[in-house]
Amino acid sequence: MNDLIKRLENLKSEILNLKSHLNLPQKEQKILELEEQMQGKDFWADNENAQRVSRDYNQLKKFYDFWLKLEVNISETLDLAKESDAKKNADVDYLKVQIESLELEYKKNRFVALLSKKYDDHSAIFSIHSGAGGVDAQDWASMILRMILRYCDIKGFVTEVLEMSKGEQGGVKTAVVEVTGPYAYGLLKSEAGVHRLVRLSPFNPAHTRETSFALLELLPVLEKQEEFKVDEKELKIEANTSSGHGGQSVNTTYSAIRITHIPTGTKVSIQNERSQHQNRELAMKILMAKLKALDEIKLQKEKQEIRGEFKSAEWGNQIRSYVVHPYKLVKDHRTGFESTDPDSVLNGEIDEFVEKYLEQTVVSGKQ
Repeated sequence: MNDLIKRLENLKSEILNLKSHLNLPQKEQKILELEEQMQGKDFWADNENAQRVSRDYNQLKKFYDFWLKLEVNISETLDLAKESDAKKNADVDYLKVQIESLELEYKKNRFVALLSKKYDDHSAIFSIHSGAGGVDAQDWASMILRMILRYCDIKGFVTEVLEMSKGEQGGVKTAVVEVTGPYAYGLLKSEAGVHRLVRLSPFNPAHTRETSFALLELLPVLEKQEEFKVDEKELKIEANTSSGHGGQSVNTTYSAIRITHIPTGTKVSIQNERSQHQNRELAMKILMAKLKALDEIKLQKEKQEIRGEFKSAEWGNQIRSYVVHPYKLVKDHRTGFESTDPDSVLNGEIDEFVEKYLEQTVVSGKQ
């Protein structure tokens, strides 16, 4: 019985330590602000904004309630264990089951203890780009897209595909996805970079061994006060025709938007079945995040160059390799962590890769 009580006390101690990283008071304040918005008389006048606010509220409330409830459940179980031990009537088997369940819940969600960097607790926008190699590369990009979407689903994040460009023979050329949920950006940082696949090509009649690449880029979704300040005169905004369902020239609308930040040459294009106004808002959201990231990378680069440490990121510097022939292995080249079950990894079970990456970045002090 003493061992069970000690396990609970250790778990409670870890939870209390973790809470210092979670900023729960700030999250509670944000929940109250969102509740106030939702109770407004004209809240549903703007349906799109109302849905976004409701979605943000539900995600944040779920996160906040989970950690409060977990702490309460641990405390109540600890009190029960101590009381039962004092009365010499402990149901040891019941307590074991309860403790194992609490430990599992904590283990599945403790990654946030490693997420204390700027923007880690934000939602995220990621883009997938297929590398050279035609349909093989485009198919690989679609596999990476599915892997990340499955991971987000496992984590309870809400995902929305903002932009999708499919290959002529299948697969994905590019895709842009918004991920909404607390710590989405922090958890997905481990996936940003080049992913390399080695397999027997299913698209080659000879089924030769092929190597394919896909790039994942990641940006945090910024709050209004965090957005990069830009002069409207520095923006070139173009509207083009966008085709809807039904093939060439069917349902063509003048809604595709491309915005260029002239000083940096940064471009964002959004072509979807939304209105021109909606596509413009999305393009601006992504552009602001890109410009903010460029500004921070510039500052970081200047600091690193002073120390003589800067190395540019090249296409060939893959972060992870997935080999399915002639053997099965997924290896992260940054942490050295490996898995011999690529099927599970590609089905979104990447928690161990994420955790190892976060642990390494905390130890090394890197962003």
